[in-house]
Amino acid sequence: MHTALTIAGSDASGGAGIQADIKTMSALGVFAMSVIVSVVAENTRRVISIGDVPTNIISDQIDAVFEDIPPEAVKVGMLSSPECMRCVAAKLREYKPQHIVIDPVMYAKNGSPLMEEGSIGTLIEEVIPIATVLTPNIPEAERISGASIHSIDDMKKAGEAIAKMGASAVLVKGGHHIGNADDVLFDGNEFHIFPGRRINTKNTHGTGCTLSSAIASYLALGKDLTEAVRLGKEYVTGAIEHALELGKGNGPTDHFFMYRKGGDV
Repeated sequence: MHTALTIAGSDASGGAGIQADIKTMSALGVFAMSVIVSVVAENTRRVISIGDVPTNIISDQIDAVFEDIPPEAVKVGMLSSPECMRCVAAKLREYKPQHIVIDPVMYAKNGSPLMEEGSIGTLIEEVIPIATVLTPNIPEAERISGASIHSIDDMKKAGEAIAKMGASAVLVKGGHHIGNADDVLFDGNEFHIFPGRRINTKNTHGTGCTLSSAIASYLALGKDLTEAVRLGKEYVTGAIEHALELGKGNGPTDHFFMYRKGGDV
Protein backbone atom coordinates (compact mmCIF):
# COMPACT_ATOMS: atom_id res chain seq x y z
CA MET A 1 0.00 0.00 0.00
CA HIS A 2 1.42 3.39 -0.99
CA THR A 3 1.37 6.13 1.63
CA ALA A 4 0.99 9.90 1.73
CA LEU A 5 0.83 12.53 4.44
CA THR A 6 -1.04 15.81 4.48
CA ILE A 7 0.13 18.64 6.73
CA ALA A 8 -2.55 21.32 6.70
CA GLY A 9 -5.46 23.00 8.44
CA SER A 10 -8.81 21.34 9.00
CA ASP A 11 -12.06 22.48 7.38
CA ALA A 12 -15.15 22.00 9.53
CA SER A 13 -17.39 21.82 6.45
CA GLY A 14 -15.32 19.04 4.87
CA GLY A 15 -14.64 20.51 1.44
CA ALA A 16 -11.09 21.78 1.80
CA GLY A 17 -7.98 21.35 3.93
CA ILE A 18 -7.18 18.08 5.70
CA GLN A 19 -10.61 16.68 4.91
CA ALA A 20 -10.29 17.28 1.16
CA ASP A 21 -6.76 15.88 1.20
CA ILE A 22 -7.73 12.65 2.93
CA LYS A 23 -10.70 12.18 0.59
CA THR A 24 -8.48 12.75 -2.44
CA MET A 25 -5.73 10.41 -1.31
CA SER A 26 -8.24 7.72 -0.40
CA ALA A 27 -10.08 8.06 -3.72
CA LEU A 28 -6.79 7.61 -5.58
CA GLY A 29 -5.87 4.46 -3.66
CA VAL A 30 -3.22 5.87 -1.32
CA PHE A 31 -3.17 5.37 2.47
CA ALA A 32 -3.66 8.88 3.87
CA MET A 33 -2.18 10.23 7.10
CA SER A 34 -2.56 13.73 8.52
CA VAL A 35 -0.93 16.36 10.68
CA ILE A 36 -3.30 19.15 11.69
CA VAL A 37 -1.62 22.55 12.04
CA SER A 38 -4.73 24.74 12.44
CA VAL A 39 -8.38 24.16 13.26
CA VAL A 40 -10.47 26.32 10.95
CA ALA A 41 -14.13 27.01 11.70
CA GLU A 42 -15.31 27.57 8.15
CA ASN A 43 -18.08 26.64 5.79
CA THR A 44 -18.89 27.30 2.14
CA ARG A 45 -19.60 30.96 2.90
CA ARG A 46 -17.12 32.21 5.48
CA VAL A 47 -14.26 31.62 7.88
CA ILE A 48 -15.46 32.20 11.43
CA SER A 49 -12.26 31.60 13.38
CA ILE A 50 -8.84 29.94 13.23
CA GLY A 51 -7.06 28.20 16.09
CA ASP A 52 -3.43 27.23 15.51
CA VAL A 53 -2.13 24.00 17.02
CA PRO A 54 0.92 24.56 19.29
CA THR A 55 4.16 23.88 17.44
CA ASN A 56 5.23 21.15 19.86
CA ILE A 57 2.05 19.23 19.01
CA ILE A 58 2.65 19.78 15.30
CA SER A 59 6.18 18.46 15.72
CA ASP A 60 4.99 15.45 17.72
CA GLN A 61 2.39 14.58 15.07
CA ILE A 62 5.07 14.60 12.37
CA ASP A 63 7.33 12.41 14.52
CA ALA A 64 4.45 10.01 15.15
CA VAL A 65 3.91 9.52 11.42
CA PHE A 66 7.52 9.25 10.27
CA GLU A 67 8.70 6.92 13.03
CA ASP A 68 6.01 4.37 12.21
CA ILE A 69 4.64 4.71 8.64
CA PRO A 70 7.00 6.89 6.62
CA PRO A 71 5.04 8.57 3.81
CA GLU A 72 6.19 8.27 0.22
CA ALA A 73 4.92 11.79 -0.48
CA VAL A 74 3.95 14.76 1.67
CA LYS A 75 1.45 17.48 0.81
CA VAL A 76 1.74 20.73 2.78
CA GLY A 77 -1.19 23.12 2.78
CA MET A 78 -2.22 25.92 5.10
CA LEU A 79 0.59 27.21 7.32
CA SER A 80 -0.85 30.27 8.98
CA SER A 81 2.10 31.69 10.92
CA PRO A 82 5.89 32.01 10.73
CA GLU A 83 6.23 29.76 13.80
CA CYS A 84 4.21 27.03 12.12
CA MET A 85 6.19 27.39 8.89
CA ARG A 86 9.53 27.10 10.66
CA CYS A 87 8.34 24.06 12.63
CA VAL A 88 7.07 22.13 9.62
CA ALA A 89 10.05 23.05 7.43
CA ALA A 90 12.53 21.95 10.10
CA LYS A 91 10.81 18.59 10.53
CA LEU A 92 10.65 17.91 6.80
CA ARG A 93 14.33 18.81 6.45
CA GLU A 94 14.99 16.32 9.26
CA TYR A 95 13.06 13.44 7.70
CA LYS A 96 13.74 14.25 4.02
CA PRO A 97 10.72 12.66 2.34
CA GLN A 98 11.24 12.02 -1.37
CA HIS A 99 8.34 14.18 -2.55
CA ILE A 100 7.04 17.39 -0.95
CA VAL A 101 4.12 19.11 -2.66
CA ILE A 102 3.49 22.56 -1.17
CA ASP A 103 0.27 24.48 -1.73
CA PRO A 104 1.01 28.01 -0.39
CA VAL A 105 -2.53 28.62 0.87
CA MET A 106 -3.13 32.32 1.54
CA TYR A 107 -6.88 32.78 1.19
CA ALA A 108 -10.05 30.72 1.48
CA LYS A 109 -12.32 30.51 -1.58
CA ASN A 110 -14.45 33.32 -0.13
CA GLY A 111 -11.41 35.58 0.21
CA SER A 112 -10.85 35.20 3.95
CA PRO A 113 -7.13 35.25 4.84
CA LEU A 114 -5.63 31.95 6.01
CA MET A 115 -2.05 33.20 6.33
CA GLU A 116 -0.96 35.92 8.73
CA GLU A 117 0.17 39.19 7.20
CA GLY A 118 3.93 39.34 7.35
CA SER A 119 4.39 35.59 6.88
CA ILE A 120 5.41 35.79 3.22
CA GLY A 121 9.09 36.30 4.08
CA THR A 122 9.18 33.14 6.17
CA LEU A 123 7.34 31.25 3.44
CA ILE A 124 10.02 32.29 0.94
CA GLU A 125 12.95 31.65 3.28
CA GLU A 126 11.86 28.45 5.03
CA VAL A 127 9.13 26.67 3.08
CA ILE A 128 9.65 27.23 -0.64
CA PRO A 129 13.23 25.81 -0.66
CA ILE A 130 12.03 22.38 0.53
CA ALA A 131 9.38 22.00 -2.19
CA THR A 132 9.57 19.28 -4.80
CA VAL A 133 6.82 21.29 -6.44
CA LEU A 134 5.05 24.47 -5.31
CA THR A 135 1.44 24.94 -6.53
CA PRO A 136 0.41 28.60 -6.22
CA ASN A 137 -2.68 30.02 -7.89
CA ILE A 138 -2.30 33.32 -9.72
CA PRO A 139 -2.91 35.64 -6.70
CA GLU A 140 -0.46 33.58 -4.62
CA ALA A 141 2.13 33.52 -7.43
CA GLU A 142 1.79 37.29 -7.79
CA ARG A 143 2.33 37.85 -4.09
CA ILE A 144 5.33 35.51 -3.89
CA SER A 145 7.02 36.72 -7.09
CA GLY A 146 5.99 40.38 -6.84
CA ALA A 147 4.93 40.31 -10.51
CA SER A 148 1.55 40.89 -12.17
CA ILE A 149 0.17 37.94 -14.09
CA HIS A 150 -2.15 38.45 -17.06
CA SER A 151 -1.02 35.82 -19.57
CA ILE A 152 0.66 32.44 -20.02
CA ASP A 153 3.98 34.22 -20.55
CA ASP A 154 3.50 36.02 -17.24
CA MET A 155 2.77 32.68 -15.56
CA LYS A 156 6.01 31.29 -17.01
CA LYS A 157 8.03 34.24 -15.75
CA ALA A 158 6.50 34.01 -12.27
CA GLY A 159 7.11 30.26 -12.11
CA GLU A 160 10.73 30.67 -13.09
CA ALA A 161 11.21 33.50 -10.59
CA ILE A 162 9.72 31.41 -7.77
CA ALA A 163 11.89 28.43 -8.72
CA LYS A 164 14.93 30.65 -8.20
CA MET A 165 13.80 30.96 -4.57
CA GLY A 166 14.64 27.28 -4.13
CA ALA A 167 11.64 25.21 -5.24
CA SER A 168 12.61 22.30 -7.50
CA ALA A 169 9.51 22.93 -9.63
CA VAL A 170 6.59 25.38 -9.70
CA LEU A 171 3.07 24.83 -11.01
CA VAL A 172 1.26 28.14 -11.53
CA LYS A 173 -2.46 27.39 -11.65
CA GLY A 174 -4.57 29.35 -14.09
CA GLY A 175 -7.99 28.94 -12.53
CA HIS A 176 -8.07 32.64 -11.52
CA HIS A 177 -7.17 33.77 -15.05
CA ILE A 178 -9.79 35.08 -17.44
CA GLY A 179 -10.23 32.52 -20.21
CA ASN A 180 -9.21 28.89 -20.09
CA ALA A 181 -7.98 27.37 -16.83
CA ASP A 182 -4.53 26.50 -18.20
CA ASP A 183 -1.76 25.60 -15.75
CA VAL A 184 1.97 26.15 -16.30
CA LEU A 185 4.62 23.86 -14.82
CA PHE A 186 8.26 24.90 -14.70
CA ASP A 187 10.21 21.76 -13.81
CA GLY A 188 13.51 23.54 -13.29
CA ASN A 189 14.55 23.12 -16.93
CA GLU A 190 11.53 23.55 -19.18
CA PHE A 191 7.89 24.59 -19.23
CA HIS A 192 4.88 22.31 -19.61
CA ILE A 193 1.41 23.67 -20.37
CA PHE A 194 -1.63 21.77 -19.10
CA PRO A 195 -4.73 23.03 -20.93
CA GLY A 196 -7.95 23.24 -18.95
CA ARG A 197 -11.43 24.32 -19.85
CA ARG A 198 -13.36 26.57 -17.49
CA ILE A 199 -16.34 24.82 -15.89
CA ASN A 200 -19.40 26.94 -15.20
CA THR A 201 -19.91 26.31 -11.48
CA LYS A 202 -19.53 28.22 -8.22
CA ASN A 203 -18.84 24.98 -6.36
CA THR A 204 -15.04 25.02 -6.27
CA HIS A 205 -14.40 24.95 -2.51
CA GLY A 206 -11.12 23.14 -1.87
CA THR A 207 -9.95 22.73 -5.46
CA GLY A 208 -6.40 23.85 -4.67
CA CYS A 209 -6.18 21.43 -1.76
CA THR A 210 -7.56 18.67 -3.94
CA LEU A 211 -5.12 19.25 -6.80
CA SER A 212 -2.03 19.38 -4.60
CA SER A 213 -3.01 16.25 -2.68
CA ALA A 214 -3.78 14.47 -5.97
CA ILE A 215 -0.31 15.35 -7.26
CA ALA A 216 1.21 14.04 -4.01
CA SER A 217 -0.84 10.85 -4.35
CA TYR A 218 0.34 10.20 -7.89
CA LEU A 219 3.95 10.87 -6.89
CA ALA A 220 3.52 8.33 -4.09
CA LEU A 221 2.18 5.90 -6.69
CA GLY A 222 5.42 6.24 -8.66
CA LYS A 223 4.46 8.69 -11.40
CA ASP A 224 6.99 11.27 -12.52
CA LEU A 225 6.20 14.92 -11.82
CA THR A 226 4.80 15.83 -15.24
CA GLU A 227 2.51 12.80 -15.29
CA ALA A 228 1.48 13.38 -11.67
CA VAL A 229 0.45 16.94 -12.53
CA ARG A 230 -1.41 15.81 -15.66
CA LEU A 231 -3.31 13.10 -13.78
CA GLY A 232 -3.94 15.40 -10.81
CA LYS A 233 -5.44 18.07 -13.06
CA GLU A 234 -7.58 15.44 -14.80
CA TYR A 235 -8.84 14.24 -11.42
CA VAL A 236 -9.69 17.69 -10.02
CA THR A 237 -11.43 18.62 -13.28
CA GLY A 238 -13.67 15.58 -12.88
CA ALA A 239 -14.34 16.46 -9.25
CA ILE A 240 -15.37 20.00 -10.28
CA GLU A 241 -17.53 18.72 -13.12
CA HIS A 242 -19.43 16.60 -10.60
CA ALA A 243 -19.40 19.25 -7.85
CA LEU A 244 -21.94 18.78 -5.10
CA GLU A 245 -24.84 21.16 -4.57
CA LEU A 246 -24.22 21.54 -0.86
CA GLY A 247 -24.06 24.68 1.24
CA LYS A 248 -25.08 28.27 0.62
CA GLY A 249 -21.80 29.51 -0.84
CA ASN A 250 -18.98 27.92 -2.85
CA GLY A 251 -19.91 24.27 -2.48
CA PRO A 252 -17.52 21.31 -2.42
CA THR A 253 -16.35 19.16 -5.30
CA ASP A 254 -17.07 15.44 -5.43
CA HIS A 255 -13.86 13.62 -4.53
CA PHE A 256 -15.44 10.22 -5.20
CA PHE A 257 -17.14 11.08 -8.49
CA MET A 258 -15.50 8.19 -10.35
CA TYR A 259 -17.09 5.65 -8.04
CA ARG A 260 -20.54 7.21 -8.14
CA LYS A 261 -20.62 7.13 -11.93
CA GLY A 262 -18.98 3.72 -12.11
CA GLY A 263 -15.91 4.91 -13.98
CA ASP A 264 -12.16 4.92 -13.44
CA VAL A 265 -9.83 7.67 -12.35
